[in-house]
Amino acid sequence: MFTGIIETMGTVSQLKEEGTNLHITIASSLTAELKIDQSIAHNGVCLTVVSLNEDSYTVTAIEETLQKTNLQYLTVGANINLERCMQMNGRLDGHIVQGHVDQTAVCVLKKELDGSWEYRFKYDGSKGNVTVEKGSVCVNGISLTVVNSAADEFSVFIIPYTHEHTNLKDVDEGDAVNLEFDIIGKYVARLVSTGYTG
Repeated sequence: MFTGIIETMGTVSQLKEEGTNLHITIASSLTAELKIDQSIAHNGVCLTVVSLNEDSYTVTAIEETLQKTNLQYLTVGANINLERCMQMNGRLDGHIVQGHVDQTAVCVLKKELDGSWEYRFKYDGSKGNVTVEKGSVCVNGISLTVVNSAADEFSVFIIPYTHEHTNLKDVDEGDAVNLEFDIIGKYVARLVSTGYTG
């Protein structure tokens, strides 16, 4: 389980295809603290560390993960948001995040305001995922508050700290981001769609 509070950014240093899998090597200040088999969220995608070097580590994304996330668009040199799994005695500063991306969205607006940034994202509403005003959503692994919620799009406002310390600063209009919708909201939506009455 994760919280959506990004610890640091890593830099993609190598991409290697093997069959339908993609091995992603990331240079990161966290490397010295990692171990094989550890789970880390990469742009919100939970992946397992499979090898370690002095200043970098490697994870593997399978075809299904690549098809459902923006990891398929990674390039060498790209920044990637990183978060290690939550410790049981840690504070839940963001919200409950599983590291299971539901779908991608496209940035349709990036607007610099007086001291903040507005981003608007559009996604395929036919998949049954929803946002609610002032609810939580995970964008590229970042726990954010929803504003201007609609059936297939929503906005978020980003403070300078988040803009500087995550890869949202690299996201432009037309770029894909990973979305993980609030787990409680997903259960409620599923119960409503099946007509569950308790």
